[in-house]
Amino acid sequence: MNILGIETSCDETAAAVVSDGVFVRSNVVATSLKDHQRFGGIIPEIASRRQIEFIDEVVLKSLLSAKAELRDIDAVAVTRHPGLIGSLLVGLCFARALSRSLDKPLIEIDHIKAHLYSNFIQLTKESTACPFERLPAVGLVVSGGHSSLYYVKDFKSFKLLGSTRDDAAGEAFDKVARILDLGYPGGPVIDRLSRQGNNDRIKFPKAILPGSYDFSFSGLKTAVLYYTQKHKNKPDFSSAQVAYAFQESVVSSLIEKSLDACRKMKVKTLLIGGGVAANSALRSQLPLKARSQGVDVFFPPMALCMDNAAMVAGLGFHWHR
Repeated sequence: MNILGIETSCDETAAAVVSDGVFVRSNVVATSLKDHQRFGGIIPEIASRRQIEFIDEVVLKSLLSAKAELRDIDAVAVTRHPGLIGSLLVGLCFARALSRSLDKPLIEIDHIKAHLYSNFIQLTKESTACPFERLPAVGLVVSGGHSSLYYVKDFKSFKLLGSTRDDAAGEAFDKVARILDLGYPGGPVIDRLSRQGNNDRIKFPKAILPGSYDFSFSGLKTAVLYYTQKHKNKPDFSSAQVAYAFQESVVSSLIEKSLDACRKMKVKTLLIGGGVAANSALRSQLPLKARSQGVDVFFPPMALCMDNAAMVAGLGFHWHR
């Protein structure tokens, strides 16, 4: 069964063809990131206008890359929420019109749950993916807009355990990068810079929030701001060390909450999704700490950490069934 996926929740315009919920036949992404960089963040009006320009070409290219035609598509899956309303409308309107013209089913998908499904997708025949039988699991979604923990019983049963009370993890990375004058987006540049700043001299706080699986990174961001304002003119000030200490605090909080949720829910599988899933510290530290507790951790391929349509089409397959 071939599902055409369409994803337009933020600044990316993506389309993919996925067979049987697992095998990616094409995965095309166009981004308007360069249009937003000079503003230091996503401008919704610019994002939706660019998506109107991109979407027809992106869908066509995904079909060509999959060596498929519209008559080969069994259903259309599209991101319905959450996201920027203007951007979502571009994808939804296109997908609904295409579904109606083809007389094929339309499946509307939750963007956050699709991120967790990225762990079950194979980009190539040789690539490995999380086996379906590893469910139930705990799922951690960390991105620019979301930091959420779920109990995933199956592909239609997601129970929210906790979410961010203020800034999401990716949002905190962007704001700290702005404080340190590192540009936008902040996640990749802080990740790279922190490798040069390994230190025990600077320690930033983390919000424990006892008895809860919620996250909070606003206080951490403020601590970085005050430290930078106080020390940036001193000769020993190091942006790399600040980036390292900040990243360690974020990663430590994500790891502790996730593994605590695994213990409470009595599961041995932890799924990670979202843009921050590409962070090198999280990818290296979490499996080591999880292994000591008998928990297996799965990360999506790097290409599927960011917003993409393959995850939408993959999850759409199970909803269609």
